[in-house]
Amino acid sequence: MAVGSTNLTPEQLRGLEPGPLADALAEAKKELFNLRFQSATGQLENHGRLRAVRKDIARIYTEMRERELGIGREAVETAENEKVG
Repeated sequence: MAVGSTNLTPEQLRGLEPGPLADALAEAKKELFNLRFQSATGQLENHGRLRAVRKDIARIYTEMRERELGIGREAVETAENEKVG
């Protein structure tokens, strides 16, 4: 993955339960707030981190929405197995 946290790959997000997934979202939002604050005060050294955290938040929201709609990778694999079997 080119941008984002190394511990928030889509595969790892799929393995998380809803509770830890919500915790990861809260942590990422808190980090984004802190980075924006540092940027506003001129203390931010790594500007690329802002983009990375925003993408992490988007990945988490995507995983949550896929679970809500039942269209994640697991759902697609299950549907394919039902067609074959």
